Amino acid sequence: MTIKGNLKLGGNQPVLFSGPCAVESLDICLEIGSTIKKIAEKYGFGPLFKASFDKANRSSSDSYRGIGFEKSLQVLQTVGNMLNVPIMTDVHESYQVDALADVADVLQIPAFLCRQTYLLIAAGKTGEAIKIKRGQFMAP
Repeated sequence: MTIKGNLKLGGNQPVLFSGPCAVESLDICLEIGSTIKKIAEKYGFGPLFKASFDKANRSSSDSYRGIGFEKSLQVLQTVGNMLNVPIMTDVHESYQVDALADVADVLQIPAFLCRQTYLLIAAGKTGEAIKIKRGQFMAP
């Protein structure tokens, strides 16, 4: 599947999926994204910027989760456009899929949600690339 910047997923060129754990600010994401792009290009990898719009899977409800849905989407879209790199973020709920698919080139299903049928179906219907993280609780 070919995505933004003519990056082919599943092709011969390796892809560097990298970025901060969570979207914190535009400045931080642009700095990290620029560095990722330079490193990827230097070593012949395709760059792909990955940051979570919401760190919902935390062990404590008091843990930092991010800057919010709308602000995170704006940051991710700006990073993708300014750096001309594909974007990946995770999705947690079926109702989030369409808004995220408008911004992200790859939707990631977190390991804890890898068996959520409605979420997987909704993500698949977008036509975007989907990365499903396999939960450690599942057989290989």
